[in-house]
Amino acid sequence: MPEVILTGPEGRIEGRYQPGLVPRAPVAILLQPHPAQGTMNHPIVLALYQSFVRRGFATLRFNFRGVGRSQGTFDNGIGELSDAASALDWLQQFNPEAHTTWVGGFSFGAWIGMQLLMRRPEIKGFISIAPPANMYDFTFLAPCPSSGIIVDGENDEVVPPPAVLKLVDKLKTQRHITIEHQTIPGANHFFQNEMVELMAVVDGYLDMRLANGGR
Repeated sequence: MPEVILTGPEGRIEGRYQPGLVPRAPVAILLQPHPAQGTMNHPIVLALYQSFVRRGFATLRFNFRGVGRSQGTFDNGIGELSDAASALDWLQQFNPEAHTTWVGGFSFGAWIGMQLLMRRPEIKGFISIAPPANMYDFTFLAPCPSSGIIVDGENDEVVPPPAVLKLVDKLKTQRHITIEHQTIPGANHFFQNEMVELMAVVDGYLDMRLANGGR
């Protein structure tokens, strides 16, 4: 889990990077929650990172501007999207022959991740955990260009499940993509007592997609 320092729009970006197991390995970038909720070391982000690493992906997680050793100040999503784009550029620079790209994020990071996939057609899959559909505008997903999974908690006190369901229903009307949706019984926004159940859903979805060649 080597530490890496990237150059972003505001200077230094602190990250952790695990190279892929084989040449042309797929790549994955994982995005932290809002800085008020955590860093790239948040348990959910770390679990996502480890899930992709176990499957041989070249995998990167990093701190947004103003978090940890990353330079800059919080920018309400605009600068953070630029940070994510720079981090993906860095990841692809070291993996120019990667055959597919995935993005995963938790809460605020899920919102940034879904904006990133709208701008980067090479992203073929996403994992969006507790996307803050009641707090931020998701209308940019018109249409959503990639298949993926959205996971939320039944007792999410930050993002009410009906807000997530509304987003899922909108995305499911689009052709040529498949949006999976799973609600974890009893889970709050942070899945504090349901991490095992959360990652079982994520791992099952990843294995299903990878068995189909990532499609």
